[in-house]
Amino acid sequence: MNAPVQPRRAGLGASVLALGRLKTGAMNKTEEAYARHLETLKAAGEVAWYLFEAVKLRLADNCFYSPDFAVMRTDGSMEMHEVKGFWADDARVKIKVAAERFPFRFVAIRVRSKKAGGGWEVEDFS
Repeated sequence: MNAPVQPRRAGLGASVLALGRLKTGAMNKTEEAYARHLETLKAAGEVAWYLFEAVKLRLADNCFYSPDFAVMRTDGSMEMHEVKGFWADDARVKIKVAAERFPFRFVAIRVRSKKAGGGWEVEDFS
């Protein structure tokens, strides 16, 4: 008996698809590095509080967006930080919709290459 054929997602090659998701509440290596960066900002007095996967925002019926980090600045303002290695189309749409609906600053964080000076690249959606 032949095994069932799994459908491929249009436009995405096998090399782009993730092999699996981490357990809820588990950070990948980029998120761990960014958490260390947030700890540095906290020690410097720029960040009062942050928590990984703390917020789930309803965008529409059965459609939610969960930012990687909820961050409170020392001035009391709230930000939602999304740490990305690359963007899937639906993720970019969700953060844009969330930025239009909710009174938080939404930013995407990417690792800047060592060749480009290292650190973090920030894209503001607010």
